[in-house]
Amino acid sequence: MEKGSLKKIKVLIIDDSELIRQVLTEIISSASDLEVVATAEHPLEARDKIKQFNPDVLTLDIEMPKMDGITFLRNLMRLRPMPVVMISTLTSKGAPATLDALEIGAVDYIAKPQGGSWDNLAGYAQSIQEKVRNAALANLSAHDRVLSKPAQKIANGITYDGRRVICIGSSTGGTEALREVLQSVPLNCPPILIAQHIPASFSTSLATRLDSHCDITVREAKSGMPLEAGNAYLAPGDFHLKVFEKNGRLVTSLFDGDKVNGHKPSVDVLFESVLTHYGKHTVAAILTGMGNDGSKGLKAILDSGGNTMVQDEGTSVVWGMPGAAVKLDAAEKILPIKKISNALLKACEK
Repeated sequence: MEKGSLKKIKVLIIDDSELIRQVLTEIISSASDLEVVATAEHPLEARDKIKQFNPDVLTLDIEMPKMDGITFLRNLMRLRPMPVVMISTLTSKGAPATLDALEIGAVDYIAKPQGGSWDNLAGYAQSIQEKVRNAALANLSAHDRVLSKPAQKIANGITYDGRRVICIGSSTGGTEALREVLQSVPLNCPPILIAQHIPASFSTSLATRLDSHCDITVREAKSGMPLEAGNAYLAPGDFHLKVFEKNGRLVTSLFDGDKVNGHKPSVDVLFESVLTHYGKHTVAAILTGMGNDGSKGLKAILDSGGNTMVQDEGTSVVWGMPGAAVKLDAAEKILPIKKISNALLKACEK
């Protein structure tokens, strides 16, 4: 490396497919700030190469010979925590394993193309490079803070304002942050609407997983669901989630439009829709995530008299979305993840 040149992010690729190793090497190495220092066909080979090359980021396949990626990841996070981006099959069958990996401590995932064809690299290259960069900067200790102790349940006896609604936006690191927030809220909580950046084939599995950890009911949203206390509605991975009035009551609405801020579902789309119907009675939070989606919507909620908050940098895996909201002066409160659920509900009390 020449004197004065920027230090490159060193990447180790672990995958049993020679084709995928070649493709990822080509994509990652084409970025001036990224460098593939080695590849490995399976985790046993990877262990030696981690010691030899000391990479900054790993990409890790899930299904491999000799040791599967989930077992390897679990051992790695126990013995030598480091940023890992999973190579995931973008199917409902592959979703649980990917969510397992995020729960164990993987920062993010790269989706294999549908049908397994890597012929069209242009659509994947920028996303893959960005995920690797963000993984290198990720706050790994945030994951430990989320899992350090069980969430404290909030008492059922509190009365909440029936005019209130809670809406939450999240992205990278959000699957575990959402669990932390939702598993402590009581059955009489106001309706909760969620936009998490996630592929279409993963959102059903995420809703099911969250529901299994919570007293409230967590469901993947469908058009026409009445907004009811004790229920959380997760936007499907390929639709924007909105709210509209039907027969005198507010219900969910799915909108198949263009991506907003590069995402569908978009947090801004959800926040702006909720604000239209709930106005100053809107309570909103932005959790960990990459980019700036949701910051403008959060600012509009605050300016309209609603209550707003963001997850703090110390407990966020990536402080992109919350940080962008703070820069816009959109957040009333900046809180660690374990205080978010209580703050949301306090804002909803009568």
